[in-house]
Amino acid sequence: MLVLGIGNILLQDEGIGIHLLNFMERCFPAFPDVTYLDGGTLSFTLASDIEEHDHLLVLDAVELNAAPGTLCCYENEAMDHFLGTAKRSAHEVGLLDLMDIARLTDHLPKHRALVGIQYQTFGWGEQPTLRVKHNIPLAGRLAANVLQKWEFEAHPPCRPLRQAPKLEIAL
Repeated sequence: MLVLGIGNILLQDEGIGIHLLNFMERCFPAFPDVTYLDGGTLSFTLASDIEEHDHLLVLDAVELNAAPGTLCCYENEAMDHFLGTAKRSAHEVGLLDLMDIARLTDHLPKHRALVGIQYQTFGWGEQPTLRVKHNIPLAGRLAANVLQKWEFEAHPPCRPLRQAPKLEIAL
C-alpha cells in the first residue's frame, strides 16, 4: 500500500498533503506493508512508485467549493470521477496525468482513494491556515480508516468453524 502526500509546504494550505502525510507517519506507523511517500508537487517519476502498488491513498488539498477545512474521501471510480471533473485538486493535472499513465500501462492500482481537505489559501507560509490545520488529525483518522479497510480486505480474520454437532448424552 502506498500513501502519497502531495503539495508544497512553503505555500500554507498547498502543503496539506505533506502535513497530513507527516501526521500519518507519526500517528499510524504500525500499518503493515504501507509505504509513506512525500510526492512534493508531483512529477512523472512517481509513475513507477504508483505502478508498484495495488493500493494507492493520495493525500492532498482539494477544491470542493466548501468551507476551508472540509474533508472528503473518494475511492476507486469516485476518485477517478472527482479528478476528471472541473478543477478539483491543486495538483489535478499532474495527478490526473499519473492516473492516466497507470491506466494506459495497465498498472492502475486496483484500490485507490483520495483523502482531501478544502484549502483556504496558497499564500507564503510553512504552516496551514488554522481551520485546515485543525482538521488534519480528523483527516488522518479518515485516511487510517481507508488503510484499515484495505488491510481487512487483504487479510480477513479467521472464519468461524462450523458449529460442532450437538452431543446428546443419555442418562
